[in-house]
Amino acid sequence: MRYFIELQYEGAAYFGWQRQPEVDTVQGVIEQKLSMLLRTPAEIVGAGRTDTGVNASFYTAHFDSDAAVDCDQLAYKLNKVLPQDIAILRIYEVEATKHARFDARQREYTYFLTNRKSPFRRFSAWHFAVDLDVEMMNAAAQRLLEYDDFTSFAKLNSNNKTNICHITHAEWTIEADGTLRFTIRADRFLRNMVRAIVGTLVDVGRGRYTVEEFDDIIRSRDLSRSSAGAPACGLFLSDVKY
Repeated sequence: MRYFIELQYEGAAYFGWQRQPEVDTVQGVIEQKLSMLLRTPAEIVGAGRTDTGVNASFYTAHFDSDAAVDCDQLAYKLNKVLPQDIAILRIYEVEATKHARFDARQREYTYFLTNRKSPFRRFSAWHFAVDLDVEMMNAAAQRLLEYDDFTSFAKLNSNNKTNICHITHAEWTIEADGTLRFTIRADRFLRNMVRAIVGTLVDVGRGRYTVEEFDDIIRSRDLSRSSAGAPACGLFLSDVKY
């Protein structure tokens, strides 16, 4: 039987989602606690990788179990034994063929940026104390929807089979407290892609690039043309659609 897990996590203490030897990862911690509760080795498959320090306000994964699972009780027990920076939202049974990663149709990332120092946003926003032209950043962000090859924002040596992604939404909004929020949706994302896009859009907002130059960066398919990636702390995987 196959079960889906919906969860959240703060990534500051972890070397990303994916299990790695001798370091703490979100997948590794959950697998250890799940195996303890099920009293048998359990492996979970996530919707995708998140890098060191990246957060998730909504994440999905699946695991298989030979025995029937009381989903509500398992979710309750997992929350009791997991650290405070990982929370299980719910667990539910799905068809045996449903896959947390390969069946995902759309993923959404959200990035937060603030120009005010806050001890409460250390791990959830980029503190960037420079005024930005949000209108220009949005004009540049709309250019992303016109392309599908994002080699200019792909981390080197990531072994991607393709750098083709289909972005359907990219927009900056301003929240009530002045925090900038960037939301981007696509069928898939390349490693470090969102952070590279955010870093380059911020350089548009501060006047380093024009919208036309941002367009040229995309078309160049040259990573050296894009800006340094934005810090991981402001990035959240915020939705996965099936």
